[in-house]
Amino acid sequence: MAQLFFRYGAMASGKSIEILKVAHNYETQQRHVLLLTSALDNRSGVGEIASRIGMQRSALAISDADDLFKLIQDQQDDVAAVLIDEAQFMTKEQVLELTQVVDDLNIPVLAFGLKNDAFNNLFPGSEALLIYADKIEEMKTLCSFCGRKATMNLRISDGQPVYEGAQVQIGGDEAYMPVCRYHYNHPDMAAIARRMAKN
Repeated sequence: MAQLFFRYGAMASGKSIEILKVAHNYETQQRHVLLLTSALDNRSGVGEIASRIGMQRSALAISDADDLFKLIQDQQDDVAAVLIDEAQFMTKEQVLELTQVVDDLNIPVLAFGLKNDAFNNLFPGSEALLIYADKIEEMKTLCSFCGRKATMNLRISDGQPVYEGAQVQIGGDEAYMPVCRYHYNHPDMAAIARRMAKN
């Protein structure tokens, strides 16, 4: 029986490398996967899943207007699993479409993404996945300042922490740091300055 999986973690927790690893594992068994990613993420080019360690792969870029059930149904005979990067950017309707893919087409769906934004609000896609996913797994990484588990993403602009603004601002290591709750509220400004000097 197929299931809907949601694997979430803070920035730099290895979500993209994990999705590429899962795709590789399927394909070594001669099983086709459908790779999807948000059209909003253009850090490595639209429709690209890229890991910080240098691995990259093309994927189908989706926007919030896409009907994911129809898109996947059109290819169902050839698809062993659907793998989705940047799943936080999906709409609730798209997550419900994925439940149809799992329940009606019997195709497993593995969604990877952030849970909360830089202001500690749930993304719409993540909120829906937390409600509807059959299995939920946290992917862990370390706080940029102290080495404790990072649960939040600190947005940085011009060397300063940012605590308000647009929910979606695409960026990588130059714009976000994975942090624990304490250092989200008490960032180490000297460490931020050193990090920004390297970027």
